Amino acid sequence: MSWFAIGSIADIPQRGARCVETPQGKIGVFRTMDDRVFAIEDHCPHRGGPLSQGIVHGTAVTCPLHNWSISLETGKALGADKGSVRTIPIKVEDQQIFIALIVKADRAA
Repeated sequence: MSWFAIGSIADIPQRGARCVETPQGKIGVFRTMDDRVFAIEDHCPHRGGPLSQGIVHGTAVTCPLHNWSISLETGKALGADKGSVRTIPIKVEDQQIFIALIVKADRAA
């Protein structure tokens, strides 16, 4: 696993999100009101809605399509809904956001 810089914490408004395209799919990066940063797969487990376009509240996001709430900490659907998305390791150093991705080594032919 390797860490990749994806931008500054200032690039994401409080209670907002950004979508990052990676070789492993789209990742939603979220900033809470208290400046905590989380990363999860950017698709709702219900119908694939873009979570990065949802409303951030506390440490959860509500899908813009059908109002499912997803925990940013665990990736699990909250309330009576069932399902989950993968969480992505993330860290902030000197105001820069880094996500951890699996890098496959090229094989020699």
